[in-house]
Parts: sequence; C-alpha cells; structure tokens
Amino acid sequence: MLGPADAETFARCIAVGGVAVFPADTVYGLACEPDTREAVERLYALKGRSPGKPSAIMFFDLELAFAALPELEPRTRTLLSRLMPGGITALLPNPLRRYPLACGAGGGDVHTLGLRVPALGPDIEALAGMRWPVMQSSANVSGGYDDPETYKTLSGLLDELDEQRGTAGNRVFYLSTPAEAFPLVINGLAGAGLNQARDGSFARLPSATLRRPPRGASRRRPRAGGPGPRRHA
Repeated sequence: MLGPADAETFARCIAVGGVAVFPADTVYGLACEPDTREAVERLYALKGRSPGKPSAIMFFDLELAFAALPELEPRTRTLLSRLMPGGITALLPNPLRRYPLACGAGGGDVHTLGLRVPALGPDIEALAGMRWPVMQSSANVSGGYDDPETYKTLSGLLDELDEQRGTAGNRVFYLSTPAEAFPLVINGLAGAGLNQARDGSFARLPSATLRRPPRGASRRRPRAGGPGPRRHA
C-alpha cells in the first residue's frame, strides 16, 4: 500500500526528471515527466522500447485531464466520464499535438493521444494528490513472449542493475502471464541463462507444473509484452 510519503517520493522523482516504478490499477508501471526528453528516453531505454512507439499520458484525476485537454468535444467528455477512472487506455484525436514525446515523436502518430486515468483504490489512493500528468508504460521489457531477443534484453538489463546496485545476481521471477504464455516465458528465461545461479547467487523460476489455467481462461495466442522480474538482494 502506498502512503503519503511514498506519493511524495513518486512526485519528487517525476519532478526532477527521474523514472519511477509504481503500482497502478492494472499492473506495475513506469512513469516519467512527459515533456522532458531525457526522462522519456530513459524510460524507453529501460523497457528496450522503440521511441517511435507511443505511451499513454496518465492523469490521476479525470477533471485535471479535461482541463489539460480543453479541445475535447462534449460527447467525448461524456463517454470518458462513463469509462474513467478505470483500467483502460482511450485513444483520442490530438489535433494540437500535445505531449509529442509520449505520442511517439521518434516516428509515431502525434495526432493520436493515449489517455489513462487509473481507478485509485485503497492501495494507491495516495496518488490522488498528483496534480500533473505522467507518461506511463507497463513495467516490463518490451517484446514478444516467444522472441529470444526479449530475454537477451532482460538479461542485459539485469546485469546492469546488478553492477549498479551490488545485488550479486540474486533473482526471483514472479510471473503473471496468460496460461498459454507460461511455458514460452519459462523456456525463454532458461534460454537466456536466467535460470542459472552464478558465483554463489541464487535464481528462482516458477515450476510450470504449478501453473493451472483459470476456469474459463481465454485460449487466444499471447501477444507482445515481455516478462517482468521481481528483484531480491
């Protein structure tokens, strides 16, 4: 649960051009100041994501979003009021090219803006004090579950973090994926050597035998959205 002090730390990190990891109403996210190029580039680098791919702009209050986007038509506002706050991203016309870095200024469509307003449940309601927007993307490595490059990127990122933070290569992976993707992720992590402990460290992967598809689970093929590890020192 986020408390007032956590929310203040989050706001301070954004204000100075940092990249913050935070719990949203769906999955953990990465956030940064949307008009600071260095912060946006840092977020994209952490994800291994092309700067031409758009990210969403997240407001923590719908009325603040409406105030920042006065060009929205009344019927659009009415529809958004029915859908938000909640775990959706609305793709809106962006005739004034607001937040171009978030829209994919490296080659994306600056005429379309992704808007998020999360539902601030008890665990994250402290974020209601945020009075300005952030650029937001999910806190995972960009790429497909079945793409070996996804796991190579993840391995390189973890090595960098080990060196920076002195975490000695200790890794525990917690997976929250579609049932169909579970063996793909396990095999991908193993293929990149992420299941191997090194130099006295430990590495833990979930056992595929422990995963059971939930009743009524979709059988559609999983799409892009790589795995995200939980780190333990």
